[in-house]
Amino acid sequence: MWALCIGFGAELPAVVAVGSGLFLATGLFAAADLSIAPNRLLAAAPGTVGTIGQMARTGKAPNRAVEPAGTSSPTGGASYRGRGRRWAILSVLCITLLLISVDNSILNVALPSIVRGLNATSSQLQWIVDAYAVVFAGLLLSLGALGDRVGRKWVFMAGLAAFAGGSAFSAWSGSPDRLIIARACMGVGAAAIMPSTLSILTNVFTTDRDRARAIGIWSGTAGLGVAVGPVLGGFLLDHYWWGSVFLINVPIAIAGLVATLWLVPNSRSPLSKRADPLGALLSMAGLGLLLWAIIEAPNRTWTSPLTLGALGGGAGAIVAFVLWERRSEHPMLPLRFFRNRRFSAAIASLALVLFALLGMFFLMTQYLQFSLGFSPLQTGLRIAPIALVLLVAAPLSVLLARSRWLGTKPVVVTGMLLIAVGLGLLSHTSMHSTYADLVPAFVLIGIGVGLAMAPSTESVMGSIPTAEAGVGSATNDTALQIGGALGVGVLGTVLNAHYRSQMSSLLAGSRIPEDIRHLVLGSLGGAQAVAQHVPGPTGQALSSAARASFVSGMDQALTVAAVVVGVASFVVLAVLPNRGTPHDTTDTADRPRPSPGTTKRERARSVRKLDSYPGQDKQVDRTLDCRPHPTNRATGRRGNQSFLPAVRFRET
Repeated sequence: MWALCIGFGAELPAVVAVGSGLFLATGLFAAADLSIAPNRLLAAAPGTVGTIGQMARTGKAPNRAVEPAGTSSPTGGASYRGRGRRWAILSVLCITLLLISVDNSILNVALPSIVRGLNATSSQLQWIVDAYAVVFAGLLLSLGALGDRVGRKWVFMAGLAAFAGGSAFSAWSGSPDRLIIARACMGVGAAAIMPSTLSILTNVFTTDRDRARAIGIWSGTAGLGVAVGPVLGGFLLDHYWWGSVFLINVPIAIAGLVATLWLVPNSRSPLSKRADPLGALLSMAGLGLLLWAIIEAPNRTWTSPLTLGALGGGAGAIVAFVLWERRSEHPMLPLRFFRNRRFSAAIASLALVLFALLGMFFLMTQYLQFSLGFSPLQTGLRIAPIALVLLVAAPLSVLLARSRWLGTKPVVVTGMLLIAVGLGLLSHTSMHSTYADLVPAFVLIGIGVGLAMAPSTESVMGSIPTAEAGVGSATNDTALQIGGALGVGVLGTVLNAHYRSQMSSLLAGSRIPEDIRHLVLGSLGGAQAVAQHVPGPTGQALSSAARASFVSGMDQALTVAAVVVGVASFVVLAVLPNRGTPHDTTDTADRPRPSPGTTKRERARSVRKLDSYPGQDKQVDRTLDCRPHPTNRATGRRGNQSFLPAVRFRET
């Protein structure tokens, strides 16, 4: 991979320096807070700290037999005692999350440059974005479960390596088709990175208060990537070729590998399940076919046999996925999570927030460059207000959601309504609009996303067992990717269908070569490239007509987004619980119940005898149901004291 980088010549040192500088800025924070026990390897973190449910919610040890949080792991290894070490681990996780969020926002700014450099059509642009998202979403759950089984640190590091390789492949792609394949490779790496960050975070921060603060910082880091990405991408595109926006990932990923090896502890779940390859294939096939039909419909019409076949195949694959997951003994997606209203409503709100945000970015970056004439760097700077207000709103939203006066529901619903209002304002954009007309809408959308994302994420992670944090966080990230992919696919298709219809009517009866017609109908960038080679008023008329068609199609797409998010906000208002309760988590769903007639001492003895991990530190995790069994309900003052609380026993 580095041999390819050498061929980049004189431009490579600048790109590497920028990437290394981004990593170093956060790495210095990690080094400053690091507290390492001397002469010990930084190997393992707790897989399930305390018990699966009780200690994760309270952070308190029920008795002296319970191991304190953050001291060792079912896999053995060094401890990470102290608050400084926990926040240093969080900083490393946020660096790698920043890598993914920066990549997404950089790509949006680079789309017009890719149109000029590779002659990509609007449909190919949608696939460049969505190929990454389809693979990302399809593998998230499987790789999250794999991390729970073999170790989250190792899956995390493998993802960084795959992401670096896919980024190098993308940088030197010579055609849109190759770039689409390279983006799919990057999706594999991102699918391994993303769930590991949140699952490691959830296992390191075990109390509700600290976990909520950490998730707020985690969400804010994603917002920081949205802010840094467009500006960094604009700088690179103004000075180098479009491939530099992918090459920037390589030094950051390599530095992240080194920091992860040294800082991030390993953890895995004692309740991990086998992989579900069939479920992964069905989910990718269903989402991929559905998006293919949506994206290609403007080119082939909705009544085309291929379009109808893809829609039917996608729907069939999704139904088969649900049926398989219900019957499988080791499902990729535990459908029982969705019985919890707190979980299902929060997942839906996250998906729709990303539907609106990424769909809007896909449209507005092209509008700012093709229609208003801004350079890539100017475009990045003008998108920054969205991310800046998001950075402020995300941490505050957690505090508001946890306050005794508000709660989660009003914060999330208010955020979604602000997003809908902002999209409604953008839907009135015209040919004569200026950037100043867009700023109020950008601010409203940024505040709305900041208010909705962090509380929804905390609701998702707070309603699942800590031992299944990998699968739970992967489900959270899958919702984000599916929402973003559908946003780009649906809103891009609404725009593309309107644009092609308007321009086809304009070109009807004209005698122009087929390849030129293909460029004009393919994208606004293609039409403007043709107009530059047509002298006189004809070229100007073609450029103006293409811009008018693009703007009117964009307005239709933004109207669709505003309606979808607005309606969804009222659904969330009716379904999402305002606060979590001790019964929200699904910890008790799979707990083994004590046998009738056993006493506390007999059950404790059986747990110590039967639960062990050969070759490890003989520390076990086993949860016991605290509720009295109906056939063993003793009478008197000591009747219910024969039932142990759910604790982790440590063999001596």
